[in-house]
Amino acid sequence: MIELEGVPELIDPVMVAAFEGWNDAGDAASAAVAHLDKEFKGEVFAALDAEDYYDFQVNRPTVWLDNGVRKITWPTTRLSVVRVGGDKPRDLVLVRGIEPSMRWRSFCNELLGFAHELGVELVVILGALLGDTPHTRPVPVSGVTSDPDLARTMDLEETKYEGPTGIVGILQEACTHAGVPAVSLWAAVPHYVSQPPNPKATLALLNRLEDLIDLRIPLGELAEDSRAWQLGVDQLAAEDSEVAEYVQSLEEARDTAELPEASGEAIAREFERYLRRRDGGPAGGPAGLATDGGGDTASYLRDSTSERTRPPRPQRPDTGTEASGADTSGAGGDTDAAADSGDDSSEDSPE
Repeated sequence: MIELEGVPELIDPVMVAAFEGWNDAGDAASAAVAHLDKEFKGEVFAALDAEDYYDFQVNRPTVWLDNGVRKITWPTTRLSVVRVGGDKPRDLVLVRGIEPSMRWRSFCNELLGFAHELGVELVVILGALLGDTPHTRPVPVSGVTSDPDLARTMDLEETKYEGPTGIVGILQEACTHAGVPAVSLWAAVPHYVSQPPNPKATLALLNRLEDLIDLRIPLGELAEDSRAWQLGVDQLAAEDSEVAEYVQSLEEARDTAELPEASGEAIAREFERYLRRRDGGPAGGPAGLATDGGGDTASYLRDSTSERTRPPRPQRPDTGTEASGADTSGAGGDTDAAADSGDDSSEDSPE
């Protein structure tokens, strides 16, 4: 039995999870949960025992100094809780960690034990995959579920994927078998610029999460960093004619596929998000238009560790590229083609 002393009774709690590794191209998913934890000032209330789930030769502990005293941080998965205020307060249970090396069924059962004790009503698992998508267009975010009723009520795609899977797919199926509603959201990261960070993909995941659970999320500097990231990739791609030509071919394919859906529901959804932010403004931050970073203004990409300017370096087109542990054979995860994001585009996504 899991005992959660000190955790108050939660209001309409939703569990939001992301795991570093195979299902996290560009670190987009784990960065989204980290953003939620930072903006809403999450408090860690539990951590899974690292000995049970991690191979320390794969995910090594780190040693650091605290006032001259050496300490060790072990790779693990931590849970925190945040309360989102507003007209309709709601609590989020944030799960952030590394894809486990072993005992995946026990790992999922332990997380579901916390979900049960906390009264979680919905589990949303974030992932990111590598795809043939241009960095100059809105990031495709697909939403899938194994529950046909949930697919109908939340306008999601029912997954039909078959093949290798990661912890995102395993946790979603574990939720389904336990009777806990679960959804996976996948962002498609351009495989030719796959190294982390990718603030544009992180922002797209957060925007999709907002729509899914009817919640306003303060963006902080994420929108600015997203625009700066795109500008940096634009500049570097322009210096390589091979990359520039490849990006243009992706743009043409994307625009042709989306032409019938370039207006209507996608525009209405983005305008509704804008009105929500203008009327109320996100908690803890100024009101503003939620954007996926598709603009062309901003001068640099911040390096969070050193504050130096750091434009990303795009890789040459190569469908075999791997990044952030993501495997392009499964594109960084394992779900099938799914419902689209606020930009009304879709990608094949693994679960």
